[in-house]
Amino acid sequence: MGVATHRIDERISTSLGDQEQCEIEFERSHNVCNGGVLFLLPALLSQGLLKSKSIYGKLRKGYYGFMQIIILLSFMALSRIKNPEQLKNCSPGEWGKILGMDRIPEKKCLRNKISEIIEKGKASDFNIELGKEWVKQEGTTYFYVDGHIQVYHGKKANLGKKHIARQKLCMPGITEFWVNNHLGMPYLVVTGEVNEKLQEIILTEILPQLKESISIPVSKEALEKDPLLPRFILVFDREAYSPSFFKKLWQEHRVAVITYNKNVKDNWSIEEFKEVTTEVIGKEVKMDISEREINLEDMKMREIRKLNPGGHQTSIISTDFKISKSLVAGKMFSRWGQENFFRYLRQDYDLDRIVEYDILQIDKGFKVVNPTYSKLTYKIKKIREKISRRQAKLYQLIDKNIEEKLDLIEKYLKEQFEIKEELDKLEKELDKNIAERKKHNYHIKIGEMPEEKRYNKLKTEGKLFMNTMKMICYRAETAFTNLINQYYKKGHNEGRMLAKEIIKSDADILPDYEKQELTVRLHSLSTPRANRAVVKMCELLNNTETKYPGTNLRLIYKSVT
Repeated sequence: MGVATHRIDERISTSLGDQEQCEIEFERSHNVCNGGVLFLLPALLSQGLLKSKSIYGKLRKGYYGFMQIIILLSFMALSRIKNPEQLKNCSPGEWGKILGMDRIPEKKCLRNKISEIIEKGKASDFNIELGKEWVKQEGTTYFYVDGHIQVYHGKKANLGKKHIARQKLCMPGITEFWVNNHLGMPYLVVTGEVNEKLQEIILTEILPQLKESISIPVSKEALEKDPLLPRFILVFDREAYSPSFFKKLWQEHRVAVITYNKNVKDNWSIEEFKEVTTEVIGKEVKMDISEREINLEDMKMREIRKLNPGGHQTSIISTDFKISKSLVAGKMFSRWGQENFFRYLRQDYDLDRIVEYDILQIDKGFKVVNPTYSKLTYKIKKIREKISRRQAKLYQLIDKNIEEKLDLIEKYLKEQFEIKEELDKLEKELDKNIAERKKHNYHIKIGEMPEEKRYNKLKTEGKLFMNTMKMICYRAETAFTNLINQYYKKGHNEGRMLAKEIIKSDADILPDYEKQELTVRLHSLSTPRANRAVVKMCELLNNTETKYPGTNLRLIYKSVT
């Protein structure tokens, strides 16, 4: 039955169907590896981990129940165990003690349980329900939207190619569009079909979910009473820049935007700029900014510029007239919080791991950019670049021909003749490719593509479920770090490192069923100041009076120091 198995009667009973699942039963245990992860359980529960139970319900009868699997997945993510295969290098009995079982499931069993959860197809409902709660708790009206590309290295799927900025390459992959707050805390994630642009995803996927389910409702009376009041504000980078798009969002949906301006060629007078103090990703920052009202697409908008030390002026466009210019600038530059979130999840939570490898067909009526048209456009671009380079060289030779001595004229004339011949060939090649491109439409339906090159997609249900679990874990870790920062002198720079140290530390797990208490006693950390911070955190966590899910045991946190 496996290493550390000793609850044999219960295993037999559940396998025969006489018992639905094993009971959570803690035993007195000392020096439990990774026992410190229990310190983050109150934070996990505060971020809505138990909502999964009401959405997914129960699993089929078996030794391991739904909540035990969910808590195990959460503890794995917090402990940086990135997939079930890595559990082979962990002690199953030690992890069983943390979960109130004799041992955790082996990788095949855990994968089957995850597949059973995924088959219910409720990942989107799970994500939306949590997003609604998080927005309500935080009172958020500013939503940061950006895409993150998950690179695909397999051969089964035929995915559209995308530009990977961090690798400076075009590679096949899946684009996930995330919605976060100004500190990088995630709310929602939506997966694109093929190569959708940010504007399209905002209009078709993100905006309806924000308006109908997630954002804080704004009454019609309030909107009518104040013509400048937006439902909420979207913040994104230049990828979705379009004045007509901004106008549509405001006039049809009453949604304001903040984004960087494009094609800025003029400079404002330095005398216009004044120093202000604003908040960027939770920090107070001083900057020199100025504002003007502009008109784009017959609509009034705000242009705010920041004067950088080198003299460069960063331009921001906004349709939100309710907040100060300093707040607009602070919200725009806080967009880096979302980039930091992507980086952290890629490195610590294995954000780019593919969960399911099964292929799904895309609706044949779905329109995409014609790959043939794109290839011809790329060829035309490269030919024009060659023409420009040769023309520049030709002009240089003509100038030299005028200035140099007579005995060198023949040499330069010969070089000019060769370049003109090359230009004639390139012009013909350019005309040929332009004529060929005219035969193809810019957009094409999936069904019109050759079968061997037709786009398809990976299943996304499992990835969305795991992304939602990672959102909960990241938020719980962040909440725990924010609490510990007040007791830790270098918390702002080292708070997360201390949280990771606590998670990885050994602990004693001491149940008392008479008093209905479960004491988690953390072993000493690496420094006295870290131990002092843990003592303070124990007091704070004990005040929450958290009960371990599925039991009546109240968690009591202590430190051996």
